[in-house]
Amino acid sequence: MKKIKYLIFLLFITIPTKSFSLVEVDITRGNLTPLPIAVSPLSFNQKSKLALERDKHKEVAKKAIESGKVDPNNPNEMRQVSINASKVLKIEDLGAEISKVVEDNLKKSGLFNPLIKDAFLQKPDIAHLKPRFEDWALIKAQALITGKIDFQDEKLRVEFRLWDVLAGKEMLAFALTTVPKNWRRIGHKITDHVYERLTGEKGYFDTRIIYVSEKGPKTKRIKKLAIMDQDGFNTKYLTLGNELVLTPRFNPTNQTITYLSYFRNLPRVYILDIETGIQEVVGDFAGMTFAPRFSPDGKKIIMSFAKDGNSDIWTMDLENRIIKKITSHPSIDTSPCYSPDGKYITFNSDRSGYQQIYVMKSDGSKVKRISFGNGLYGTPVWSPRGDLIAFTKLHKKKFYIGVMRTDGTGERLLTENYYQEAPSWSPNGRVLIFYRETKSNDKGEGFSAKLWSIDLTGYNERMVETETDASDPSWSSLLR
Repeated sequence: MKKIKYLIFLLFITIPTKSFSLVEVDITRGNLTPLPIAVSPLSFNQKSKLALERDKHKEVAKKAIESGKVDPNNPNEMRQVSINASKVLKIEDLGAEISKVVEDNLKKSGLFNPLIKDAFLQKPDIAHLKPRFEDWALIKAQALITGKIDFQDEKLRVEFRLWDVLAGKEMLAFALTTVPKNWRRIGHKITDHVYERLTGEKGYFDTRIIYVSEKGPKTKRIKKLAIMDQDGFNTKYLTLGNELVLTPRFNPTNQTITYLSYFRNLPRVYILDIETGIQEVVGDFAGMTFAPRFSPDGKKIIMSFAKDGNSDIWTMDLENRIIKKITSHPSIDTSPCYSPDGKYITFNSDRSGYQQIYVMKSDGSKVKRISFGNGLYGTPVWSPRGDLIAFTKLHKKKFYIGVMRTDGTGERLLTENYYQEAPSWSPNGRVLIFYRETKSNDKGEGFSAKLWSIDLTGYNERMVETETDASDPSWSSLLR
C-alpha cells in the first residue's frame, strides 16, 4: 500500500531525559479525580512569525493567481489577497491554537483538568526555558506542558516539554517538524506523548474516525461516507450520497476502508483508499452481504453472506480474491470480528434460539457461546488489547453498550438509551465510540443520529461533534 503523504511528519526527534516523576494518573477512575495540568501557550519567536507570514501570503497568492480570480498586476486585488491570507490563521495565535488542541484533548479524555490560562504567572517563553515551579504549584498544577515554535525551510518545528511540578523535574521532551497545514496534528502528537508518559497507556488522539453522514427526514435519508479527525475537525466527504452506504471499517494497517454500498439496489463490498481516492469492488455476490471488516493484518476481509436462504460467515483473501466459508449452520451468523492476533473470531448468531455472542477459532472450529445474560446481544467487537469484547444489548426495550471478557465473564453495561449500537474501539482499547438515535413522530420528524463516546469506566460519556447527523463510526489506528 502507498504510504500516506499529506500527513507524514518529516522529522521526529526524541530528546532523551533521565528524570523520573512523582506524578501518577489513576486510569481506573475515569474523571472522578482528574489530574490538574497546565498547558502553556507555545512561544513563537518574531523571526519565525515573519517567515511563516511571508510563506502563507505566497501560498494564498499563488493559488489565487492560478485560479484566475486575481490579477497579479492589480495592487488592490493583491492587497486583498494579503488580508485573506492573514484570516486563514492568525500567525501570532498559532502557539495558542496548538496548545488549545492539546488542552481540549486532555480534558475530553476525562483524566486531566487543564487549568485556566488567566491564572498563569509565567510567560510562555520564560516557562519553557526554566519554569518557576513554585508559581505553578501555587495554582495547584501537578504537571506542566511548555513549548516553542520555529519556522525553518518552510516547515514548522515545534519543541515541547512536560514538567513534573511536584518534583521540579523535566519528564519528557520532544521535537516535531512538519508542514504548516499539519499544525493540528502536532497538537494531537503532543497529547499522545503526554498521555502515555502520565498514564502508561498509548494515546489515541492522532487518529481519525470514519462514519456515515446523514441528512434529511427519517423516511428519506441521504447517506454519505465522511471522515474527520477524532476531535471532529477536518471533515471530508468521500461519497456523493447517490447510493446507500453502510458499515465503513478501517484497515488496521493503513488508511484504507471497506464498506457496503447498494449499487442499483444490489449490495457490493468496496475498498477505498482514503488518500488516493482509488476505489475497487471486492465483492459483488448474488445474495445479501453484511458487515465487512478487515483482518488484523489487512490481508483479508471477513463478512456475513446470505446464500441459499442461509446466512454464514465468509472470508476473502484480498491478494487472490479467493472466498472461504467459515461457518455452516441453519441460523443467522453475522457481525464477525477478528481478535487482535487473528487467531479467533467473535460473531453474533441466533443458533441458540435468540441472538447471542459466540467465539470460534479463525478456521471456524470450536464454536463457543459466551453471552448468557438476559436480552439480545449483537455487534461484537474485539478490543485492540485482546482482553475484552464490546457489544450492543437489547433488553426490556432499552439498548446498552457494554463489554465482557473474551470468555463471557465480567459483563459490564456502560451506557443505556432509547437506541444505540455499533461500538468501535479507540486504538489503545480504552474508549468506545458508537451512535445513538432519538425517537421520531409518525411523520419521521424529530429524529436524529449522533456519535457518542464513553471510556471503560462508564463515567466519561460525551457527544462527538459532527457537521451532520452521523452513524456507524469506525476508529482508525494511530496515524504515521
